[in-house]
Amino acid sequence: MSNDEFPTDTPAVVTCGLPYANGDLHIGHLRGYIGADAFDRALETLGQQTAYVCGSDMHGTPVAVNAEQEGVDPEDFALEWHDQYEETFPKFNVDFDNYGHTHDETNTELTQEVVRTLDEEGYIYEKEIQVAYDPDADQYLPDRYVVGTCPYCGEKARGDECDEGCQRHLEPGEVEDPTSTITGNPAEYRERPHKFFEVSEFEEYLTEFLDGLEGTSNARNQPRQWIEDGLQDWCITRDMDWGIDYPNGGDGDGEDLVLYVWVDAPIEYIASTKQYTERVGTDEYDWEQPWKGEGEIVHIIGRDIIQHHTIFWPAMLEGANYNAPRAVAATGFITINGKGLSTSRNRAIWAKEYLEEGFHPDLLRYYLTTTGGLQQDVDFSWDAFQEKVNGELVGTVGNFWYRSLLFAYRNYEGTPEVGVSEGVSERIEGAIGQTRDAVNDYDLREVGRAATQLAQFGNEYIQRNEPWKLTDDEPEEAAQVIRDCVQIAKAVGVLLEPIAPDKAQALWEQLGEDGSVADAHLEDALEAPPRNFAEPGELFEKIEDDRVDELNEKLEERVAATADDEDGDDSAAATESDDTDAGEATDMAGADDLEPLTDERIEFEDFQDVDIRVGRIETAEGIDGADDLARLEVDIGFETRQVVAGIKQLHDLEELPGEKCILLANMAKAELFGVESNGMILAAGEEADLLTTHDDADVGEKVR
Repeated sequence: MSNDEFPTDTPAVVTCGLPYANGDLHIGHLRGYIGADAFDRALETLGQQTAYVCGSDMHGTPVAVNAEQEGVDPEDFALEWHDQYEETFPKFNVDFDNYGHTHDETNTELTQEVVRTLDEEGYIYEKEIQVAYDPDADQYLPDRYVVGTCPYCGEKARGDECDEGCQRHLEPGEVEDPTSTITGNPAEYRERPHKFFEVSEFEEYLTEFLDGLEGTSNARNQPRQWIEDGLQDWCITRDMDWGIDYPNGGDGDGEDLVLYVWVDAPIEYIASTKQYTERVGTDEYDWEQPWKGEGEIVHIIGRDIIQHHTIFWPAMLEGANYNAPRAVAATGFITINGKGLSTSRNRAIWAKEYLEEGFHPDLLRYYLTTTGGLQQDVDFSWDAFQEKVNGELVGTVGNFWYRSLLFAYRNYEGTPEVGVSEGVSERIEGAIGQTRDAVNDYDLREVGRAATQLAQFGNEYIQRNEPWKLTDDEPEEAAQVIRDCVQIAKAVGVLLEPIAPDKAQALWEQLGEDGSVADAHLEDALEAPPRNFAEPGELFEKIEDDRVDELNEKLEERVAATADDEDGDDSAAATESDDTDAGEATDMAGADDLEPLTDERIEFEDFQDVDIRVGRIETAEGIDGADDLARLEVDIGFETRQVVAGIKQLHDLEELPGEKCILLANMAKAELFGVESNGMILAAGEEADLLTTHDDADVGEKVR
């Protein structure tokens, strides 16, 4: 890999987290696949050679458990979901160069080859460990056959992950108070030999890897805490039948074990790239270049699997002599109407539901990629969806496209035969630079904004110059204005293609351009459109209020009906753990329930005693010897305060200076790690999302 700006001279491979072949897709999943697809397309507009690959995650205990419940073979169960995913993704313009699955021959062979190499290099060993055992069922219990208490935070946890608390990966035997999900009875721990990957040997390598890693700040910063806490070796085998067999050396060693799903799942990234090469040939794309030679590897994943992709996966790659990823970009979660997405409560917008409602896929692509940054949580509501579509796509982009091309067609039968004015050409060049910078910053929102802001400029330009008033008295000036607008319209289409490929292609065809806009590069935004084109049509349709009311009512009724069913079904709690698919890479739903409100109330006079001020962070630096603490200097108008905050692992400190924050000014002073803290900045959630102001409140202004 390199850290050269895109485009590079070497091929890139873009991947997203594998969907777990265990249930319907919803918009929480789609955010990752659409985001990775948009980033791949954006790279191609820069001229970067890419391959966008993925596959279905077929293994793991959830598949085995659910297949058993339905009385079917796990392979048949998973393949049915795999086939559904293959049909669904193209309907959202998610265009994989290759989409495989982890149970196919390519991935099986590569996985066993990687494990053999790790073993030969001395990174795998066997030891006796405590494994949960159900004496009534007379079987050992892997992963999701066990529930209990997280030993780190005390929250309810599954056998391999603290899904309701600290999100840590858990090794077999770590869960406290284990209970069997098969019988519901307490489980007991028994000694059992298993294989371990010696992750602890890669501490120095992983530290250096994170120093050079690109992507989102959460993916770069969170893993450092796990390294500082001390890396634990990783149990890579499980007691079950469904999975890829552990590759023994002919002596029966490990013959009754399968590999843990998180061994073979990421290797599918390599296998899928290899399958792409086998289909198109090495002259078009050579899979070995990014994975073993010179190339760029970019992973776009859910926030809940950062640890797997920044600790386990690069250690495996290094140990097996493969290249490490250049970038890991972790998306935030999706909420629905301000509440956690919950599949068990039917509080979700399902992929098939969205399509059945008749909405164009590009509308959802635009909403998910431009509502907040890649790593930020995004709330979806039909009201916000309507507002964004009507305001930005219909009112800004669509309005400019239609009025410009219609005027050009009616007055000039296409593009006027004059050159583009210098000022407009410079504005388009600025949008091209904005897009190029956004791609290199892994900022999809800014990619979309570059196109939308250029369309807004076009609207202002045509409104300011009023060519309809010039056609008779100043025909040359009118022709110049419309020539500029047609060029801007084409440029917006090129820039918007990664986000809204179908709509950009429709514009491309209305302009009379040949071929596909997907093959255009950023520089083509400045190439002259065809001289003649036909009468255009409107490309976006407004969403009416009564349509939104209908959709909200459907969602409310569905959630209420599911809640009624749960009230009458005592078994609902037993299936609640299926809300988040821990063995996969795409369920970005987040926790189902927020922390409950306190029953205690305070008087208004008590609130008046709290002095909360708008501040601006001037400096931010980590405190030596403290894992989580940072020292901030915060300007609150009257003075600059020194504040200690537990955000060292959760924020890129270099990016904080200049950011506004909210500070509790009359907090009692405290000393932490020898540093005085004179106030407290306010943040929300486990990721310490810093509170700020919506508009331009002055520094020092009081929050009331």
